[in-house]
Amino acid sequence: MNNTDMQIYRPADQIKEAFKKGKAFIPFVTCGDPDLETTKAVVRSMAANGADLIELGIPFSDPTAEGPVIQAANLRALIGGVTTDKIFDMVKELRRTVTIPMVFMTYANVVFSYGARRFISACAQIGINGLILPDLPFEEKGEFSGLCREYGVALISLIAPTSENRISMIAKEAEGFLYIVSSLGVTGVRSKINTDVASMVKLVKQTTSVPCAVGFGISTPEQARKMAEISDGAIVGSAIVKLIAEYGTEAAGPVGRYVRKMKNALSLDPA
Repeated sequence: MNNTDMQIYRPADQIKEAFKKGKAFIPFVTCGDPDLETTKAVVRSMAANGADLIELGIPFSDPTAEGPVIQAANLRALIGGVTTDKIFDMVKELRRTVTIPMVFMTYANVVFSYGARRFISACAQIGINGLILPDLPFEEKGEFSGLCREYGVALISLIAPTSENRISMIAKEAEGFLYIVSSLGVTGVRSKINTDVASMVKLVKQTTSVPCAVGFGISTPEQARKMAEISDGAIVGSAIVKLIAEYGTEAAGPVGRYVRKMKNALSLDPA
């Protein structure tokens, strides 16, 4: 029996479960904003209210892909003393009750400074299913992709409107799910999404069977449904982080209600 046969559990494999029951709703939360106890309560509330997969943001001092809402959350979390090790401990505790897939979203420097092998092996041990690094160019992913494959953690790629002729190339090597960036620029709530997301998704679907979900700018049930109609799911970050900023340590209830509303919008048959 070789090592591959012995590797019974690959965290990455669980991601596909998020897309098996219809359109997936994927909320994001910044870990440690305003504190880790609140993050735990919010994650549990998200899972209980229909989230199919949860993105956990590891704060970074220079989050270049983020708009002002998530940048402020990163700052609050870092000032509050959150660390990568504390977040790992939090996930271990959450995994006692939260069974849906969870992925980390952070920046390459966070992984580098922790030690890539140490970081990715820890992800596998605590039950993190995938890793999203928005500042990692596709051409440079090799320094992480080998380790992610070794430990069974999906390295999730992003496809942006600027990807153009690289979309098929990125899709061909996709793992877990593909994150389709709906808008140019940074994350944030938008009143309207004008990008031709449908064309990007069509090209992805011609290349791979790996599911794709759309994020950046989605905040309303109508936007979520529209994006899910042309893809496999919707990702929401800034709108949730705004709720947490508003309600602080009491955010779990409001966030849970918001997640339920968004999930219901994806579940309803528009016909």
